[in-house]
Amino acid sequence: MLVSEQTGSTQIDLVREGYTFTEPSIVLGGAVDGEEVVADAVVRLPLGSMNRHGLVAGATGTGKTVTLQVLAEQLSDAGVPVFLADIKGDLTGMATPSPGGGKVDERMGALAQEWTGTAYPLELLNLGGHGVGSPVRATITDFGPTLLSKVLRLNKTQESSLALVFHWADRQGLALLDLKDLQAVIQHLISDEGKDDLKSLGGLATSTAGVILRELVALSAGGGDDFFGEPAFDTADLLRTTSDGKGVITCLELPGVQDKPVLFSTFLMWLLADLFQDLPEVGNPDKPKLVFFFDEAHLLFDDASDAFLDSVEQAVRLIRSKGVGVFFVTQTPKDVPDGVLAQLGNRVQHALRAHTPNDAKALKATVSTFPTSEYDLAEVLTSLRTGEAVVTVLSEKGAPTPVARTMLRAPQGQIGPSGQPVLDGLVSASPLRAKYAEALDRESAYELLTAKLQAVEAERTEAQERERIEAEEKARVEAELPRGRGRARAEDRGVVEQVVGSSAFKSMLRSAGTVIGREITRSVFGTGRRRR
Repeated sequence: MLVSEQTGSTQIDLVREGYTFTEPSIVLGGAVDGEEVVADAVVRLPLGSMNRHGLVAGATGTGKTVTLQVLAEQLSDAGVPVFLADIKGDLTGMATPSPGGGKVDERMGALAQEWTGTAYPLELLNLGGHGVGSPVRATITDFGPTLLSKVLRLNKTQESSLALVFHWADRQGLALLDLKDLQAVIQHLISDEGKDDLKSLGGLATSTAGVILRELVALSAGGGDDFFGEPAFDTADLLRTTSDGKGVITCLELPGVQDKPVLFSTFLMWLLADLFQDLPEVGNPDKPKLVFFFDEAHLLFDDASDAFLDSVEQAVRLIRSKGVGVFFVTQTPKDVPDGVLAQLGNRVQHALRAHTPNDAKALKATVSTFPTSEYDLAEVLTSLRTGEAVVTVLSEKGAPTPVARTMLRAPQGQIGPSGQPVLDGLVSASPLRAKYAEALDRESAYELLTAKLQAVEAERTEAQERERIEAEEKARVEAELPRGRGRARAEDRGVVEQVVGSSAFKSMLRSAGTVIGREITRSVFGTGRRRR
């Protein structure tokens, strides 16, 4: 039994006292002392602290996905909507009551906590039609140049050039809805007709435009055409509750795009940024309006530009006041930049491995992020069993709670995916199906620039046709004249044109005065008869 040298209290006493809250909270599990669960040392997380953000971390296979399920179910029971990404398709089991028995009964018996198999209200979404549920789309304009640069893996110069393209399109009133809109704008700006449009703003290098266009083609071939477009997803649809007061759990199904990790991780960031833009300030509510779980978080930050990281940090910092809690899910805290990690006050850390020097470094870094405790955390974190975690959260007063080795509750929904009939029922009953099922393709930049180009080409073709007709007519007239006479007349016209254009002839006209002028006038208009 661990005993505090400062207070003489055992670690379990500290946990028992530190996790006793007066405000509503969710139950994570119970504290573990040695090999035994201490049933009356219940580990909780205050609902009012869940917009202070959090981290769920641990090596592959240590139980992170089940922890997500436990958190989501408890939040739904408390009337809090939840959004989470389902990378493997396992979380759809929440729509099916768990049958219990076996290890579930054993775990919940040790915890001495109430447990009932329950089906939770689940809304299924997918990216652009790849998977089960209603398709989710976003427009290019809504996504913006910073997030799109992350998807396209652009460097700083290319990112700034892309921002310039967005700026120009916005000034021209050209809606960028899908990939072909952005491609059309870039192609216009490097064409003969559009190369001068950006001169006052610095211009767009043809080589840079070529890189961006190639990456857009690759994204299009990789499914981007399905994702970017309309109808754009309305993030207000994530904030729903059922008639009996449960929070709807929105589950973004991602098995169909597992080979496009940058796209789906950046899309999650777009959702978060869009929520920030749309939601009003609420300060510190008694419970969050939404809790957002950001799975495979390391994919978001890998090779990210400084501008992108700054945007993520700002969004996480400010969205708290909108009543939204964000939990990042990854393998180690090292996967999350320091500026973001510093804002994650709630920690659920599953087991870590220490098989390599890099593993040892990650373990040491993880230990340093926890409050001081009587635990030898380096030893504890490498010896945790599946379904156990080291926990510390923010109390109702915002102070970190004592570190607690915790056995987590068993989820009340089924562990693993629901059966196909259940999934089909969820899709057919979804109120979002009619709203997002059919893709739209209204007039936007591509159509407007294509019409403009066609008009220019039509005008050019018409001018060329007029010139051709005039040349053919001239040739036909000359061809109809007798060869000698036509040539003579042509030569006569050439001599006359030279004489009339000479300065001597013009001087003669001025000196001849009105008499010659009158004769010429009569001759031209046919109002007089020539003298014989």
